[in-house]
This record gives sequence, C-alpha cells and structure tokens, in this order.
Amino acid sequence: MWGARKTGKSTYLKTSFLESIYFDFLQTDLYFKLLKQPSLLKEMIFAYGENQLRNPIVIDEVQKVPHILDEIHWLIENKDLSFILCGSSARKLKRGQANLLGGRAWRFSMHPLTSVEIGNIELLRALNQGLIPDHYLQEPEQAKMSLKAYVDDYLKEEIIAEALVRNIPSFTRFMDALPYSMGELTNYSDIARDCAVDAKTVREYFQILVDTLIAYRIDPFKKRQSRQVITKSPKYYLFDVGVASYMCKRWVHEEKGEQFRKAFEHFIFMEIIAYRSYKNYDFNIHFWRTKTGIEVDFILDDGLVAIEVKGKHNIDQRDLQNLRIFNEEFEPKKSILVCNEGIKRVSGKIEILPWRQFLDDLWNDRIVG
Repeated sequence: MWGARKTGKSTYLKTSFLESIYFDFLQTDLYFKLLKQPSLLKEMIFAYGENQLRNPIVIDEVQKVPHILDEIHWLIENKDLSFILCGSSARKLKRGQANLLGGRAWRFSMHPLTSVEIGNIELLRALNQGLIPDHYLQEPEQAKMSLKAYVDDYLKEEIIAEALVRNIPSFTRFMDALPYSMGELTNYSDIARDCAVDAKTVREYFQILVDTLIAYRIDPFKKRQSRQVITKSPKYYLFDVGVASYMCKRWVHEEKGEQFRKAFEHFIFMEIIAYRSYKNYDFNIHFWRTKTGIEVDFILDDGLVAIEVKGKHNIDQRDLQNLRIFNEEFEPKKSILVCNEGIKRVSGKIEILPWRQFLDDLWNDRIVG
C-alpha cells in the first residue's frame, strides 16, 4: 500500500488489522537493527505464536529498509506467511535494486480524502486547506501551520535526507518554482534556467516527485498526429490541492477568479485520480491542447470522455467552444463541462454539470464505464 505521508495509511492498517503483528520502521531502534541485519526479521516473527501468524503481518515504512524484502520473499515462499507492506515511496526500493516481489504482491494506493468520504464537502476549505485528513478537519490557522510543517519538514527536508538529490540548493530553488507550474504546460528549459541546472536534471526532479507520490504527470492526448497539437510537453499536479495552494501562497476567499479556477481544476483532478485508483480501473488521463491555445483539461479513456473545468457560475457559449472543437475532431462518447452552476443542463452534445453532480456521477460510474 503506497500513499503520500499523512493520507491515513497507518491509521487504516492499525484499525483494520487489530490482530496483526505490526512493525513500524519509523521506530529508530527497530529501523537501525533491521537495517544492519535484515535477517533478524525472521527471528522476531517466529517469536509469535501460530495463531498470530495466521493474520497478515504489517510492515510500515518498508522503503526505509529495502533489503528486508528478501526476507519477506523467503517467508512468503517457505512459511506461507502473508504481509501488508506500507510506504510513501518505492523510489528508494527501485534505486537500491530491492526485491519488489514481482507477481506476488498486489498494489494499492491511498489518497487524500475524497468527496464521497467527506459527504457534504466544503469547497473553499478543500481548496485552501487540502484534503489530507488532519489538514481538512483543522481550523484555518491551524491548517496553515500544518501545511507549512508538511512542506518544510517533509516535502523538502525528507527528500533531501533520503539522498534522492545531491544538489540541494538547486533542488530547493526547484521546489520554490514548482507550484507555479502545476497544471500548466511544463517547459523544462525555463525551469532549468531558474534553478541554474540543465533540463535533464529538472526532468529528474519531477520524476522524484512522481516516484515519491507527491506529484502526478499527465501527457498530451495525441491520438492523431497533427502539427497544430501539443504532443510533447506534459503537465504535473501535486497530490493535494492544499499543499499546492500553500506552496504558491494562494488562499481563495470566494468562488470566482483565476486563483479559484486553478485550485478548482486541481480538486477535480484529485477526485478523478482517487476514483480511478479506488475503483481499480486502468483508464488513462490526458489533456488536449492546440498550439493556438485551445485546450480541454482532461481526456479520459483514450478519448472516450472529454472534461473541461470552469470555475464559473454562469456558463455561456464561449465557454463551450473548446469542447465543441474537440468533439468535432474526435467524437467522444461523453463531453462534460464541470462548473459552479446550480442546475444540470445540456447544450448540443455537451453536458453542463454542477461540480457536485459531476462528482456524484463519477463515483457512481456514470462518467467512465
């Protein structure tokens, strides 16, 4: 089970597997002992009774001791034990050429809270404070302090501490510039100049964020090759809209304006990503943009669903133009404009959906599938 820090992985496992043996590698003494001698895990496990070993054994923060996976592999194969492995990044395991239990492990992900988990979600609270459980539930001033601690103590310091980057000053500049490029076409060369490194290094920094589950990458939709369509520049979104809002010093006070639009689009993206993960679907997510600036925010399932997000209360014909152009060329099964209007309506082949209606349709499998 993978997921960014504080999304609730440990809480879920501790409350759902009460009878399981639990190893937490955030415990310093346990971490250093097994880092030095991973084989001790077998001795620790065999000290428990047979009845306890019938339950899955939980190991939290497994990426901190990569070679422990060889011991786990042996225990699965030779003792028929089952494990739940939990972590916030597979990057260190991959870099250390750890045993990834190919073919023996199912992968699950945990995301920040979703609209279906919260129920009557407060939109501005979600956009400003984000959907990490602790942050969403706190009062605004507390949430600001928690976001500051999360960004300063985890996003920057822990990545550096894990030796995932070597040039600390350039990575720090990259992290400072990062939030302003979220949801926009990524120009690696421009960011590289700001960070005083080459474009290849910037690509590596973005990959670190993807591997540590801090960011998602979406590529352009290019079902048909055309000189008029963007085909190479990807977009990135952080895993949590509140973290992104804090990093770019954005606090939205009302449901209108450009800052609201950007945060609103990010929020809708988070819901789509979580929906895909929790429903165990494998549809792809792209965006579509021409070189003249015509853009549709999210293209799902190889072009079967086109979604444009507008943070407006009153949608007019101009707001539908991008979807209409995409529809003429690709004829998707569904074409949806998600907005802040109060009532669902249809204009030609385009469904204009209030965002709450869209999320209800999404989670009830009426958008994809």
